[in-house]
Amino acid sequence: MTEQYVLDLQEVGEGQVVVVGGKGAHLGGLSRIEGIRVPGGFCVTTDAFRRIMAEAPSIDDRLDQLSRLTPDDREAIRTLSAQLRRTIEGIAIPGDLAAAITRALSQLGEQAAYAVRSSATAEDLPTASFAGQQDTYLNVVGPTAILQHISRCWASLFTERAVTYRQRNGIDHRTVHMAVVVQRMVLPDAAGILFTADPVTGNRKVATVDAGFGLGEALVSGLVNPDVFKVRHGEVVARAIAVKQRAVHALPAGGTQEVAIDSQRQEQPALTDAQVVRLVQLGRRIEAHFGRPQDIEWCLVDDGFQIVQSRPITTLFPIPETDDQDNHVYVSVGHGQMMTDPMKPLGLSMWQLTAMVPMHAAGGRLFVDVTRRLASPASRAGLLAAMGKGDPLIRHALETVLDRDGFVPSLPDAPPGRPQSGGPPAGGASAPIDTDPAIVTGLIERSQASIAALERDIRTKTGPALFDFLLDAFEEHKRVLSDPLSIQAIMAGMEATWWLNDKLREWLGEKNAADTLTLSAPDNVTSEMGLALLDVADVIRPQSEVVAFLQGVEYVEDDAFLDELAKLAGGTEARDAMVAYLDRYGMRCVGEIDITRPRWRERPTTLVPVILDNVRNFEPGAAERRFEQGRQKAQKKEQDVLSRLRALPDGDRKADETKRMIDRVRTFIGYREYPKYGIVSRYFVYKQALLAEAERLVQANVLPEKEDVFYLTFQEFHDVVRAHQVDDQLIQRRKDAFRSYHALTPPRVLTSDGEAVTGAYRRDDVPAGALIGLPVSAGTVEGRARVILDMAEAELEAGDILVTTFTDPSWSPLFVGIAGLVTEVGGLMTHGAVIAREYGLPAVVGVEQATRLIRDGQRIRVHGTDGYVEILP
Repeated sequence: MTEQYVLDLQEVGEGQVVVVGGKGAHLGGLSRIEGIRVPGGFCVTTDAFRRIMAEAPSIDDRLDQLSRLTPDDREAIRTLSAQLRRTIEGIAIPGDLAAAITRALSQLGEQAAYAVRSSATAEDLPTASFAGQQDTYLNVVGPTAILQHISRCWASLFTERAVTYRQRNGIDHRTVHMAVVVQRMVLPDAAGILFTADPVTGNRKVATVDAGFGLGEALVSGLVNPDVFKVRHGEVVARAIAVKQRAVHALPAGGTQEVAIDSQRQEQPALTDAQVVRLVQLGRRIEAHFGRPQDIEWCLVDDGFQIVQSRPITTLFPIPETDDQDNHVYVSVGHGQMMTDPMKPLGLSMWQLTAMVPMHAAGGRLFVDVTRRLASPASRAGLLAAMGKGDPLIRHALETVLDRDGFVPSLPDAPPGRPQSGGPPAGGASAPIDTDPAIVTGLIERSQASIAALERDIRTKTGPALFDFLLDAFEEHKRVLSDPLSIQAIMAGMEATWWLNDKLREWLGEKNAADTLTLSAPDNVTSEMGLALLDVADVIRPQSEVVAFLQGVEYVEDDAFLDELAKLAGGTEARDAMVAYLDRYGMRCVGEIDITRPRWRERPTTLVPVILDNVRNFEPGAAERRFEQGRQKAQKKEQDVLSRLRALPDGDRKADETKRMIDRVRTFIGYREYPKYGIVSRYFVYKQALLAEAERLVQANVLPEKEDVFYLTFQEFHDVVRAHQVDDQLIQRRKDAFRSYHALTPPRVLTSDGEAVTGAYRRDDVPAGALIGLPVSAGTVEGRARVILDMAEAELEAGDILVTTFTDPSWSPLFVGIAGLVTEVGGLMTHGAVIAREYGLPAVVGVEQATRLIRDGQRIRVHGTDGYVEILP
């Protein structure tokens, strides 16, 4: 194949990223859209770049060195990337290549001014924009200068920021090539950026225009503040006109300079409203062509707009797909389940197949459509009440949407007895059940029997028959989850908690009294899990060889870990203790609602840092002592509350009612954690069977790796097993998309317009500068903040306060060694809150951006009763 060094923009299609890079491909696509004017130009292709790279063998050695560096090795990256740039800029452009470029210039006008712009093959992609990673040179005049700047663009593939960006995103430097776009320079009256969706709120119906005088470089470089216009439905709905003191203009001989703007023009808008609306219409045409919201660079020349770049906006959270044009309001499932990380496709589809309500996927997360529930007065009140108890930010976000006239339709209440689809249980009064511990015992026994039957029956199932069996198993899964008695038991514990907090505040002026009354409640499988790991530490603590082995465990493969342990003095007892723990709790892990996440049983080394913390920070017998101390504290609190109530008017009645509620909360609140344990236990059984099936596909050469099935939905996996064929490109696209989802922050509430609604705390009772959250476990504690995003990297000292994004039940083994808890996500009845109360830890959850605003090692004060965190000097 003959190499092609130069292509006219008119010849370029948007599918040619490998030839002309992302920017070149987008410009080629733009130039073909009817009514869109793009300055004329050409692309110097990646063939030319490869030819230049081949001219210097030393480049290969440096790329090898670069690939071995970590993104944090700033000094080495700086040195190597500078060497690469110098080498590339020093290579003389071969004569035939220089001639091809000069020919293209002569057709456009040799002495005209040009913009010379980098266009990398990993740039302006749907999942990673790479904006600003490579270089652009404006107003370049004459063939010699243009050739020189093309060399600089090639070299800019190895700027320090571009190298670091690729390394952080796992992109191999050798796979990225550089094309260069050479375009006729536009000398505009005004220039700027158009976002076809609001880049802050995500609203796809609102376009935002940033505008300034002269070249757009003044805005991009931050030299001036832009005028900002917002347009909705063809009308300017908001404008902020900046004082624009300076602009960047082109010089006749080449290059640019800053110029002062006349004082009488400084406060004039750079565009009229009519021009803004016209620009947005062009933007909508471009958006429709590329099929997603765009970030567009534009220039105004003699009242006509020219488009000099368009790239996808990669920071917007995707919208769940629907088959209608109606308005929808979605609530995040991850915020309720304490897992806001993205899930792989198999994880998403398995949760959808086993959930009690329909769930919609977007951005690797799940959402429930609550539009119907919000539309009628009675169900709306129930939903808002339930959301308010769980997460006030979600309630406020929903109220924000409801305040917008006409977004949520108004519907009559559903007829009595007819269930309403599309939302989580609304709470409210449930049918009464007796305060009888035998109810909880019976529910747990029934759940265990159902799981044992699943384990027994699944053993013989393989191939398509396994998938048919699992579809039936999912129905049993949902039947157990929806057992009316189980729901009554959960609600009984929660309602008794709410009753105690409300009444004891009213009668005794005491906030969150139930927090102490629930300490060491029986039958709480999650708090038992944390205490049981203290018992494992007791077995390990006396064995110095085992402790030393665990301290170096990062060098041991997970599948060899337990066998290696047994070879040491005292190692058999340590292994047996760990195996017993994993038999009971090994199905758990961080992010456990995603079936694809590695379980503790699959990766037991995850528990090692927590075990070592327990060995270091606790004395033998700590588990039993802690549980007993909590029980006695709760008992003492009960006696105190009842005696104070009896001293009040009508005190005997109040005390008797309170005693009944205390008994009720202690009977049922521990069971709140059990259904999740049952779900995750089933998940591990499903997963083992599915991975065995994936292994058979690997043996049959259908799949290269068994974990590739994680990027298929359950139905797609079923199809692959039936057909013994897989779409490798689909799996690769899913892997790329999953990687990109990590950069997105899921909103608590999302609308079908794409607006991410965060909600706010309406509080004026906190000190200035404090971080506001939801009080979920009473008490005040001061200590060192440990900001931990990965449980496997935890290293805690007694008295530390854990600060993290979310805590699902798998984090509870850490709770025994900390003094307080702060999370970004959570509600009154989410797992972290329940376990914090069980262990008597002051806790504040739902603190927006806590892991960014609180630095690791800072001293903080957690006000668990009042719901705020102070950062101390």
